[in-house]
Amino acid sequence: MFRSGRVASARGVDEARHTLSQVFLPVDFPAAGTADTIDLTLNAVVVGRTTCGFMRFGDAVLIETAEAEHYHVDIPTTRRARMQAALSAPVYGTTQTAAVFMPGRPVTLDCSERFSQLSLMFPRDQLVLELEHLIGEPVARRLEFRAELPLAGSGGQSMLQAVRMIDRAAAQADGPLTHPLAAQRLEEMLIHSLLFGQSHNYTDRLTVPSPSPGARPVTRAVELLRSDPGRPWTVAELAEEVSASVRSLQEGFSRSLGTTPMAYLRRLRLEETRRDLSEAVPGTVSVTEVASRWGFVHLGRFAAAYARAFGERPSETLRR
Repeated sequence: MFRSGRVASARGVDEARHTLSQVFLPVDFPAAGTADTIDLTLNAVVVGRTTCGFMRFGDAVLIETAEAEHYHVDIPTTRRARMQAALSAPVYGTTQTAAVFMPGRPVTLDCSERFSQLSLMFPRDQLVLELEHLIGEPVARRLEFRAELPLAGSGGQSMLQAVRMIDRAAAQADGPLTHPLAAQRLEEMLIHSLLFGQSHNYTDRLTVPSPSPGARPVTRAVELLRSDPGRPWTVAELAEEVSASVRSLQEGFSRSLGTTPMAYLRRLRLEETRRDLSEAVPGTVSVTEVASRWGFVHLGRFAAAYARAFGERPSETLRR
């Protein structure tokens, strides 16, 4: 995966150590001698501030990391590894079981031969800030995830789906990752897949009903969205602008408009996409280019939503 972001291939011990340290965090190979080689393939792309990587080792390898600064998720894609953070029980990583590691703790990965994994690194401050927006209050205790992440569950599947979408987007030279709105949407999907899909010490707070924000915050939020649909809005930013929590604003939209803030914004962006397609000179732009410009990252879903909204395919609008 992430072949467009190739970083390293079949490097020596020092080069592999340096490469992984530059992309993720400082690491060492305690069982490797100075004359040994580390048969490493590493691909990585950055979506917003979140790093998505794929690494593969030819031989069995032992990796020790420094204390992590950010949150990490390791998702095996072939073979297995024993993954253990300091002072914690080990996680036996397989294609069915991933591991989540917290900041401030070193990790040991004992990987079998021909082992590969997806490695996700979420900035600590960004993850905590998103959680605070979702629960409507500051996070007083450190955010702690359950270490073992079942990949067959809804949380694991949501995360894998988001990673696959990012992989497809990264493969396109002028694809969604080159458009701020689309890249923001993909990163948000990945962050939410972790916060909502994996158990942590604030999971219960995400299910507690929020107080009603009243009609005024919803009205003001609609005004803001309609005045600037091209702005890279997040629900958190919108809630802050109208002095409401994320969840209370979402519930206010549901009660008042029967939708969510982001669904309302997507409808506005569909209308802007239709306007751009209608005004474009045929042959000067593509549907993909216009859709990506307005933050639509999954073209199949975009086309279906467009057809439902306007009764024709986007290509028909462009031709006409």
